Amino acid sequence: MKTVTIKLNILSFTYFFLIFIACNGQKPATNPGKTVSRLSNSIIIIFQSADGDYWLGSDKDGLYKYNGKTITHYSEKDGLSSNRIRSIQEDKQGNIYIAAIGGIYKFDGNTFSKLTTTKNSSPANDWKLESGDLWFSIPGNKGEKGPYRYDGKNLYQLEFPKHYMEEEYYKRFPNNSWSPFEVYYIYKDSKGAIWLGTSNFGICRYDGKSLSWLYEDHLTNVSNGGSFGIRSIIEDSKGHYWFCNTSNRYKVFPDSIVEKDRVLIPYKTEKGIEGIRTTDNADMVYFMSAIEDKNGNLWLATYSQGVWKYDGKTVTHYAVNDGGKEATLFSIYKDKNDNIWLGSHESGAYKFNGKTFEKFNP
Repeated sequence: MKTVTIKLNILSFTYFFLIFIACNGQKPATNPGKTVSRLSNSIIIIFQSADGDYWLGSDKDGLYKYNGKTITHYSEKDGLSSNRIRSIQEDKQGNIYIAAIGGIYKFDGNTFSKLTTTKNSSPANDWKLESGDLWFSIPGNKGEKGPYRYDGKNLYQLEFPKHYMEEEYYKRFPNNSWSPFEVYYIYKDSKGAIWLGTSNFGICRYDGKSLSWLYEDHLTNVSNGGSFGIRSIIEDSKGHYWFCNTSNRYKVFPDSIVEKDRVLIPYKTEKGIEGIRTTDNADMVYFMSAIEDKNGNLWLATYSQGVWKYDGKTVTHYAVNDGGKEATLFSIYKDKNDNIWLGSHESGAYKFNGKTFEKFNP
């Protein structure tokens, strides 16, 4: 009798489990995604994996993979926590990692698995700098206080130490819904140091030994009273750094300056790009994203002023149009064949054809 009861209980559990899955509309964990005929109009992230596939992240419609022939679409229905994608990366084994609002996911080609944060009794010890680590941020996640570091086994949610401007900031902005430590951008320089662009506290450099800061008001706060934050960091082939704007370039020194309540990045401000005039006749352009091409040209993607190319002497402007209006851009990306791509908020993806940026319609 006991054996029969156990079997019946197992059958009952299986039956109700299957009903639960069906009622909640969940898909099997393996082979997610469906083939679609077109991309979303919101493509903010573009990434090419080692096998040549393109991965495109939307701010509202999930994730797309384009293999040169077909487009596969992945969404919340396939296991993602959100259709709002924030970054795409790849490890040495070919696994794809997706940061979405609500979580970070590993995709092994068949399944999405959410990485769980490792809790440590001494969070300060989680700050490490290993060459194979992946670094993530999830802008838009309320309450974020630092980046995430994944060492291939554990995911660490890092926290910045107290910032020297913290008390002043909270007095000035007691009701802001976002954290001033929210990480907008992550960049690894030629020496392996990690640079973190924050929403309100400027730039943090982590060299494996210390966290040091660089803050200039105009890099974070724009003249009309708004807050831009640090959305782009790039080191050019000559070793100069560019932070979000074309007016200045920065010569950065390796050591840190230690003061009473702060650790600072030593740097020298140099003249930036001359000859730029925007539609409002401004000589400073804030850019959302930047790349350097194989010839050493800088390409700077702005939010609503198109793309500027700088060859070290002259600038060339490329308007990016969508049905007669200027496309609002989010990112610029160089693939493995040196093709240049743009991601936009509402106009899809663009690809440079040698003369202009054309909307990408595979």
